[in-house]
Amino acid sequence: MSTFDDRDHAFENKFAHDKELLFKATARRNKLFGLWAAEKLGKAGEDAQAYAKEVVLADFEEPGDDDVLRKVSADFKAGGVSISDQELRYEMERLLVLAKQQVVSEG
Repeated sequence: MSTFDDRDHAFENKFAHDKELLFKATARRNKLFGLWAAEKLGKAGEDAQAYAKEVVLADFEEPGDDDVLRKVSADFKAGGVSISDQELRYEMERLLVLAKQQVVSEG
């Protein structure tokens, strides 16, 4: 194998690894976001865990974060919680940073 092939293979492995980490971090972020939203909705314990799972599953409806944002925003409106979509996006971004740190530290 040539040096070029070695470098190409290394880049492919890094790309796959980075994609896997991003997937795990996004799923973790969605769970953390769901738990945060559950607290705002007055849910605790098993109800909060179940709601967080609903938020994680909402992410599989379409690519991107809009499906998660739409779910939580609608649930907040139905539950009488007044938070703007901009504030929800900020919280999602904040929690993504935390989720990435957690996923990387777990190794």
